[in-house]
Amino acid sequence: MAEKNKKKEPKTAAVVTKDSLLFFEKYINNASPTGFEWDGQRVWLDYLKPYVDETFVDNYGTAVGIINPKAAYKVVIEAHADEISWFVNYITKDGLIYVVRNGGSDHQIAPSKRVNIHTDRGIVKAVFGWPAIHTRAGEKEENPSLKNIFLDCGCSSKEEVEALGVHVGCVITYEDTFSILNDRYYVGRALDNRAGGFMIAEVARLLKENKKKLPFGLYIVNSVQEEIGLRGAEMIADRIKPNVAIVTDVTHDTQTPMINKITQGDLSSGKGPVLSYAPAVQVNLNKLLVQVAEQNNIPFQRQACSRYTGTDTDAFAYSNGGVPSALISLPLRYMHTTVEMVHKEDVDNVIRLIYQTLLHIEDGQDFRTFTK
Repeated sequence: MAEKNKKKEPKTAAVVTKDSLLFFEKYINNASPTGFEWDGQRVWLDYLKPYVDETFVDNYGTAVGIINPKAAYKVVIEAHADEISWFVNYITKDGLIYVVRNGGSDHQIAPSKRVNIHTDRGIVKAVFGWPAIHTRAGEKEENPSLKNIFLDCGCSSKEEVEALGVHVGCVITYEDTFSILNDRYYVGRALDNRAGGFMIAEVARLLKENKKKLPFGLYIVNSVQEEIGLRGAEMIADRIKPNVAIVTDVTHDTQTPMINKITQGDLSSGKGPVLSYAPAVQVNLNKLLVQVAEQNNIPFQRQACSRYTGTDTDAFAYSNGGVPSALISLPLRYMHTTVEMVHKEDVDNVIRLIYQTLLHIEDGQDFRTFTK
């Protein structure tokens, strides 16, 4: 009887608004392949500009918004903007197109996918073809691989393909778009890591709307070229020379089939942001994240990353003589597919955790464990 009358804990009010959700959808649907991120960066900066004092874009397309640009002490909150994609690599005389990866694109999900080939003349539509099941009867099944997946754009010759503006080096993205599943999950391609770009932009929005004054310079950074080796973060860390960096990226939800928790850890969508333990993660900055989460009743999970995090955290941590850096990860299902999924509450809670942490960082704060 007592259980029936027990009051449910009130849910925390959502952070993401209807307007910001419209931005999120537009941002996810806008292609931003590695090395060609500019269209997505324009969308992101347009949303961010009302909430910051200054903006700039570097030579390779990393976009930055700054609050308090004249402050000497600099704190970075960062995500990466680029999505995995493909390059046109070879056009056959019959007008079929073979590809190479641009980032960690998964060859196994390619067959039957619709794609956009980006050319100087605009988008050319194509599909990843695959032999019908009927034609494979009695034959040894071949798995999709880089050697046998190919694009068909409806042409019958190489010349016809080239007449559309398609050439070797054109970048290719999937055309799948944003959706919400069961009013619980955001679904789409490139949530890795435009979800991160969305969340740091929302932090800037909250600071502005809540009229919070920070005692340091805040650099909201949306880096390029993470998917091919953290390159954008390396460049921008050298330019900004921050004193502190908080990076957000995705990590694996390990609750679905065929994932080994012994090697990948036990992480769940809906149970909160993931805090990482790795040599690049500065101990005292990470302790601050834990403290802030506990003080503000923000659920969180923990992950051990061994030698490196594999995220832009590593690039910031080892730049400029060493920058105290930490990683807040968003649990994600089906990474590097077109149906990546993140829990709405996790998105809200990553935003909350970054926002509240910024309110606890002091001007000139020294994160060293000892000084002598």
